[in-house]
Amino acid sequence: MRHRDAILVNTPDIEIWPGGLLRARGNRDARLLARARSVLRRKRDGTLLAADLAEGLQPLVPRLAREPGLDAALRALAHAPRRARRAGIDAVPTLPPTRLALCLDALGIDGEAYAGRTELALQSEPAWLALAGRDRYGRALWLRADAALGWRRLVDAAAGDGIVLEAVSGYRSHAYQAGIVERKLARGLEIAEILAVNAAPGWSEHHSGRAVDVSAPGEPAAEESFEATPAFAWLQAHAGGLGFTMSYPRDNPHGIVHEPWHWRYDGTARTD
Repeated sequence: MRHRDAILVNTPDIEIWPGGLLRARGNRDARLLARARSVLRRKRDGTLLAADLAEGLQPLVPRLAREPGLDAALRALAHAPRRARRAGIDAVPTLPPTRLALCLDALGIDGEAYAGRTELALQSEPAWLALAGRDRYGRALWLRADAALGWRRLVDAAAGDGIVLEAVSGYRSHAYQAGIVERKLARGLEIAEILAVNAAPGWSEHHSGRAVDVSAPGEPAAEESFEATPAFAWLQAHAGGLGFTMSYPRDNPHGIVHEPWHWRYDGTARTD
């Protein structure tokens, strides 16, 4: 499979990455990953769990058989890529939020109250995602297949006008978003401060695979200064016609800080 057409298979606990996109820390694992058709990766902390080789599944951690969600991941490994290709870009199933309630409880977030206060929609994770290229850090950028195609078109259109757009981040799992909140709590921030900047796990548009945080060369990531760049001016003028919308302008009804870098693909071109 060419990397441009690569698919990330998503399950509640484990992601299944195509071979050749992940790096190992040790020499032994690096040799296994070099031959892997795909790699199982724990969503909660990014640990590489197993390499799928031609001769079978090779564990990368002790006691792989006890890993939560392993059976579901192996079923998905066997069937999801074929189903994804048959479904096409407009029919992407989503995962049930089976771990979300426990995650919110652990963080001390009342999900029902949060949803009522912010009027944000709960965002489900896609069951599979497409490779949309690389972000500014060289990491794989995963998006829903339609959003991945939209992002490539947006980047190409901007380049035609002499504008370079860089992705800072795309898809994030519920577990990844929880990790952002956990790290900020550990630094001493209050939960209210955090949720003014970061959506609660389950309500970030990044979970849907449709949102991209955008920057430009030399600009810091996720800073309001992006609003003063030619890249932002180009997005304001052209992104709507290519199906992208800035989700959080100033004084938005959700109580999220102004995010000129956060753009969502909905596939509906705006003509005004």
